[in-house]
Amino acid sequence: MSMAPTRRRLLAAAFAGTAAWLAGCTARVVPPADESGSIDDARGAATEGAVAQHDGVSFVEADWLDTERDRPVPVRLYRPAAAARATLVPLVLFSHGLGGSRRGYSYLGSHLAHNGMASLHVQHIGSDRGLWGGSPFDLATRLRTAAQEGEAIDRVADLRFALDRMLALDAADPMRAAIDTARIVAAGHSYGANTALLASGARVERDGRVVDLRDRRIAAAILLSAPPFYGESALSTILRPVTLPTLHVTATGDDIRLPGYYSSVGDRIAVFDATGSERKVLAVFQGGSHSIFTDRPGTGGVELNPRVKRATQDLSAAFLASVFDGRDEALRTWPERHREIVARFDGRPGRG
Repeated sequence: MSMAPTRRRLLAAAFAGTAAWLAGCTARVVPPADESGSIDDARGAATEGAVAQHDGVSFVEADWLDTERDRPVPVRLYRPAAAARATLVPLVLFSHGLGGSRRGYSYLGSHLAHNGMASLHVQHIGSDRGLWGGSPFDLATRLRTAAQEGEAIDRVADLRFALDRMLALDAADPMRAAIDTARIVAAGHSYGANTALLASGARVERDGRVVDLRDRRIAAAILLSAPPFYGESALSTILRPVTLPTLHVTATGDDIRLPGYYSSVGDRIAVFDATGSERKVLAVFQGGSHSIFTDRPGTGGVELNPRVKRATQDLSAAFLASVFDGRDEALRTWPERHREIVARFDGRPGRG
């Protein structure tokens, strides 16, 4: 694919997600605290290949290299500790938001593992935590570069490479898990949600050519705070090809406010409406913030934050149980169980 001279961006909100905390920051730059605190129970697995366990979950990290692109692909895997290595499990491929890493969103990865799934969290070099290093005066430039078209494409390639690698591991590899290839899920938050959408079939046109990055092994998608695609007016044209089952999660306070850019919860709902899935679910929490779906404690409300995280865990597991196993009860009753914090729930029953 040829790159447009203007380097148009595929994705919305170059400064979205984890960058939003920067508004008003002038001197000292510190990375967002989305990967610290008691929520990340896998902190001890920093040594590559060292398998650790906590509360029924095994976790292990690896620093892979895609030699074809000469691009590092660090990963962290969560899997059920009690599962036999030969037991087939679903696999969730998780893509972080701008400025994140493989250690983010541990609350979700560990919960999926508790529910009998493997969750592989992929770190995207170029739009990851490394953005927060260097001079604060150059940060805006680094963030703009991270949201360019080339990095957006590389992020999708990271997911494909990580999936290829997972499926090819031999039995002795500490990262090894027996993956059910019929139950593979793309998931992500903010920039990562756009990455998951591209891997799930979203298509854009560049220089008269359609850019199709779909990985047909992916059978469902979980999209947290998905922004619209930058500069694209025909959202339905881009997202109609996404026909697999999708779960969309947002909040009424899911706003991105930056100089020259504003994106509201309405944009997340527009992504839901435009997606071509016959079977899709939308959950909108009352209040919150764009970063409430990261590991950051307190953002969006000290009391609300952990409740939204627990409800998101519950919803993600219920959605996948419904899609893959036909067990609909947990998904059907989810709105009532969390009615105090849910502003809207839209579950469309078509089978995708």
